[in-house]
Amino acid sequence: MRAKSVVYTRQRKKKWYRRAKGAYATKKNRWRMVMQHLEKSMKAMYRGRKDKKGDFRAVWIQRINAAARMNGLSYSRFMSGLKKAGVTLDRKILAEIALSDQKSFHTLTEIAKNQPTA
Repeated sequence: MRAKSVVYTRQRKKKWYRRAKGAYATKKNRWRMVMQHLEKSMKAMYRGRKDKKGDFRAVWIQRINAAARMNGLSYSRFMSGLKKAGVTLDRKILAEIALSDQKSFHTLTEIAKNQPTA
């Protein structure tokens, strides 16, 4: 009697069917369609995780720019001044400071203003 892989195959496929639950039409219950649908969706998920990092960076830059302009500096001059002063805060932290603690951010803009240009 030959060995059959019925149980293992069913277990393996069940994982994919569970992930495809909620998909439209036959993309949730036909094996080939499930595979195609999930491969495409997993590519989009991977790409989305990478895009999200860039999106957040853009938000941080906008927040820093708005706060810096309220204190009389452009974003580029602010960041350049901080770099010359040796302040090593990343954009995420600077954006958080800009939102939650304007007094500290004003101090940072004063540090950036006092740096020589050129």
